[in-house]
Amino acid sequence: MPLETSRFDILDHLKTPEDRLAYIEAAFEDGDPALITHALGDVARSIGMTAVAKEAGVTREALYKALSEKGDPRLSTLLGVTKALGLQLYAKPSNPDSFRT
Repeated sequence: MPLETSRFDILDHLKTPEDRLAYIEAAFEDGDPALITHALGDVARSIGMTAVAKEAGVTREALYKALSEKGDPRLSTLLGVTKALGLQLYAKPSNPDSFRT
């Protein structure tokens, strides 16, 4: 009897705000810009690209392009998207002893 599998779809796991936040936090902790962009795109899709684009102040097409695999969103787009997703970006020292004064 063959084993039946189903295709993994991350959107099945981004149903709650807590799930979406944990996913984005993990991407930021990894630090890979491509992974962060991809995670933001996944979360935006889980909410609805049209609504996120409108709140971020960009077109839906521009949002898809910025958050695509080859996308490299401008800082203004990144800030708009994070705000539209209900997130706030902030800076903190990675190591308090190494923070330059």
